[in-house]
Amino acid sequence: MKIDILASGSGGNCIALRSGETTILVDAGVAKTKIEKRLLEVGIRPDSIRAIFITHAHSDHVKGIPLANKYKIPVYAAEGEWKDIQGVEEDLQRSFKAGADINLDDYFIESFKTHHDAMDPVGYAIHGHDGEKCSICLDTGHVDQEMLSVMEFSNIYIVEANHEPAMLEFSDYPNSVKARILSNVGHLSNEQTAEALSKLLQGVGEQIYLTHLSSKNNLPELAKMTVQRALAKKGLKPISNYNIEVI
Repeated sequence: MKIDILASGSGGNCIALRSGETTILVDAGVAKTKIEKRLLEVGIRPDSIRAIFITHAHSDHVKGIPLANKYKIPVYAAEGEWKDIQGVEEDLQRSFKAGADINLDDYFIESFKTHHDAMDPVGYAIHGHDGEKCSICLDTGHVDQEMLSVMEFSNIYIVEANHEPAMLEFSDYPNSVKARILSNVGHLSNEQTAEALSKLLQGVGEQIYLTHLSSKNNLPELAKMTVQRALAKKGLKPISNYNIEVI
């Protein structure tokens, strides 16, 4: 399975996955023209996209959804999220219950409920035709046992490490925004991400991508060090046991 993270962060999120002859996107949160450009840069023709899977309907995850209409790409989202997704032609809409499984060409896709201030947010555990598994967990205020159970035994983890609480506390964000981010339906802190990954990793060469970092309330090296410190307590070492990259 080949992964290309085309966009990450509050400015927009979009991930391309290739397995066998099938390419899919998870989220389309930057402008349609930017998605087209970035797809071509990594060698993917926009008209070859088989489906778009949406985690939730906030603008930084669906801004570029008109891509679907242009190339007649089916869009999958949990049924509650369709209340907030606008502009997708009706014949391209695919609705499922959060927690349902989806078979699509070279993929078997498990959805799982996340905890965010959206109508019906989900993450995905995506199995490719080669047996590899990629778990994608973006916006969520916490990680519960059900989420861990679906994500375990993945080869690739794409997880948000949104903020460092101390930086957020001293930021110029309004208190209402700080409270939202820190809530159980907000975003993961570096420590929360590290804790989840320490429960998931087996140390057999997994690839970790830390994503959705706040540009104001986090630092890439801080996010990376926090995760590495938690994994070191399990006796896991970077390169030897896993690889980690901050997007």
